[in-house]
Amino acid sequence: MHDLSRLSQALLDAAKQAGADAADVLTVQGTAVEFDVREGKLEQAERSEGIDLGLRVFIGQKQACISSSDSSDRAISEMAERAVAMAKVAPADPYAGLADRAQLATNTDVANLELHDPSPEPSAKTLQDDAQAAEEAARAINGVAQVQSASASYSARDIHVANSLGFNAGYARTDRSISCVAISGTGLEMERDYDFDARIFQNELRSAADIGRVAGERCVERTGARQPATGTYPVLFDERISSSLISHLLSAVNGAGIARGSSWLRDALGQQVLPQHLSITENPHRARVSGSRVFDAEGLPTKQRAIVEAGTLTGWTLDLATARQLGLESTANAMRGTSSPPRPGTTNISLTQGTQSRGDLIRDMGTGLLVTSMIGSTINPNTGDYSRGASGFWVENGEIAYPVNECTIAGNLKAMLGTIVPANDAHAHLNYVVPSLLFDGMTLAGA
Repeated sequence: MHDLSRLSQALLDAAKQAGADAADVLTVQGTAVEFDVREGKLEQAERSEGIDLGLRVFIGQKQACISSSDSSDRAISEMAERAVAMAKVAPADPYAGLADRAQLATNTDVANLELHDPSPEPSAKTLQDDAQAAEEAARAINGVAQVQSASASYSARDIHVANSLGFNAGYARTDRSISCVAISGTGLEMERDYDFDARIFQNELRSAADIGRVAGERCVERTGARQPATGTYPVLFDERISSSLISHLLSAVNGAGIARGSSWLRDALGQQVLPQHLSITENPHRARVSGSRVFDAEGLPTKQRAIVEAGTLTGWTLDLATARQLGLESTANAMRGTSSPPRPGTTNISLTQGTQSRGDLIRDMGTGLLVTSMIGSTINPNTGDYSRGASGFWVENGEIAYPVNECTIAGNLKAMLGTIVPANDAHAHLNYVVPSLLFDGMTLAGA
């Protein structure tokens, strides 16, 4: 394993020697293992180990990014020389540049976030056994015709950020997951559903048997699905998919879109975008949650903030470049890969939960659609017009009547979010803590 602090400094030194005015570095090294089984036999086993180096250099207001998986001294020198040569011919960007030194995080201790499980990497047998246990549990459900896939995986990564202002810090993180996809019926009557779990700490992971069982039960519940009637009805988005609706709002307040003027919320700052009793909070400091971090990809200290407070939009999601373009301060939301410059993005998101259960909302909606899965997406970023393929269950007289598929739901996000009613069933361990969401009326295109 490489010393990423030393390696990052070597990249910065090489950039300076090659003629860069300033530079920053993202280095990532790690291991990923995945086992897939099918019909009781190992179908695929993958293991990858490697390192990725990302270097961004500045020549005045010009910048260039370059990445490599070769960490040799010669490769680092050549990498820096190519990056500087690219920057010299790049167009000037008046908003590009590193942070001011005073903006950089001084506390880079991530121990309290518990992003790394110190327990040993699971053995190949353990991962294969988990995948097989999930498949067996799904196949044991009466009505399951086949298991499309059952997988177990583990990854461990070290991530390091450094720049020529002296910032040099990193952290380690682990991930462990199990998933299962089951199918009921045959031919044109096939229906598919899934379950999965992913955790930072292995001992918090749900059992493989439970994941397989739930996947099997879900697909059997969808047996005999048919198209619902066309019309305008209440629509309840199940907790499994409800975060996608909040993601659309978060995309609309992302500084990159605001700076371009291509957002359906571009004029909504300080205005009501949700019912008054609802807020959306970002907290990057939650322990054992995948989105947590104490500094962003530009070395700025992260902090909790309200994106929507009491229904009112309070601010944009910004990195340094978009903040400069808009004449504002960065919200420390910079994210990046090794081959690209930073961009704004959110970490851990929570929507105010309601007081009713999902069952209560089903009872209160009368006749409508419970959506449990979606495919495709047509969203107009300028107007918020929304259309997606959906499947789930038809509700009549406040009770689930039968499964449905092959329908389209449509509406306008601004109008939809203004009528949102949340349930109380969000899962606290996820980085998006969003419950099931009921919308007053959407257009359904079915039979």
